[in-house]
Amino acid sequence: MKEIKVFLPHESTPCSYLPEQRSRSLYVDPRLELDQNDLTLLNQNGFRRSGRVVYRPECPGCNACTSVRIRVKDLRLSRNQKRILRKNRDLTLKVDLPLDMALHYPLYETYIQERHSDGDMYPADFEQFKGFLLETFGNSYFLSAYNDDKLIASLAFDRLDDGLSSVYCFFEPEESGRSPAMFLIMSLSQLAAGLGLDYNYLGYYVPGCQKMAYKTRFSPLERFVDSNWHDSHR
Repeated sequence: MKEIKVFLPHESTPCSYLPEQRSRSLYVDPRLELDQNDLTLLNQNGFRRSGRVVYRPECPGCNACTSVRIRVKDLRLSRNQKRILRKNRDLTLKVDLPLDMALHYPLYETYIQERHSDGDMYPADFEQFKGFLLETFGNSYFLSAYNDDKLIASLAFDRLDDGLSSVYCFFEPEESGRSPAMFLIMSLSQLAAGLGLDYNYLGYYVPGCQKMAYKTRFSPLERFVDSNWHDSHR
């Protein structure tokens, strides 16, 4: 196993989730060429990928961010989640790679413009899209939902040794009544279980952050706390 070097900057920045806090992350050396085994080990230790940047929050005086993952073989769907699956039965799921840029990028741009115009990803442009979702370590794919030939939603994900990792979901804002992000996360969890894998890694959860509240609706959910994974009791 290769040595994985990490570094921690001295500087911190305002937290985008908790306005009263400062944010700082531990970063994997960006010069390293990571493979699937490396990324699995890093995910197991609470790291997250954004493009080719792999990081874990190490914030001064705050440990609110915790990595969470669904134990997919034991997935229990709520009545509302079952309704979401039924509502999307007319959609066709495909694992897309390479992407059809005539479909995927315009959908991403529309999603950022209409759903995240107050965030640091606005305004969207193709170079940002490429750096965020297309520059990977070779183990990344897109689970996409189509209504006939119309792309409704797409979820970027990584294949790991022990699971799949949900990286980012974008969807047609006019189709929000379908709960497309929840639908694709459930579908990816079912895909992981079908592949004989154990987890769907969902990234970070921050208590009190409304944008992340959906992650607590999955069960059973595990959280990475004090260097170990624990069952999450809601």
